[in-house]
Amino acid sequence: MDPNASSEAFYSGALTRISNSMVALGLLSTCISWFLYGWRIAAGLACGCVIAYLNFYWLKRVVSALADRASESGEAQSSKGVVLRFLLRYVLMGLAAYVIFSVSPASLYGLFAGLFLPVAAIACEAAYEAYAALARGV
Repeated sequence: MDPNASSEAFYSGALTRISNSMVALGLLSTCISWFLYGWRIAAGLACGCVIAYLNFYWLKRVVSALADRASESGEAQSSKGVVLRFLLRYVLMGLAAYVIFSVSPASLYGLFAGLFLPVAAIACEAAYEAYAALARGV
């Protein structure tokens, strides 16, 4: 088997692994924060994690749509829909922050922590890829 083909197959699964890591880290961190800090911060963290996951998913779709448009392959997506989804991400984050702040200011800390979920998932993916590279002797 060609080593480049196996590397390509390994790296092509990165987005799926990052998405799965985001779900696992979000659930785990919400449970731990509930135990350590109470339900208000855990609720804010859960909202932040959901927003971060949706943001990551929509960003992945926007990049894919722009790539399809640039290469003129696949199904054509409307530019208006791409821009609307891009702006909707920020409206959703601002609305959630406003609602959480007006209900419970303490939950805002959890919301901000939850918004960093993709960073933690990408760090996990980087560690996994480094481990895999070292294990293969690359």
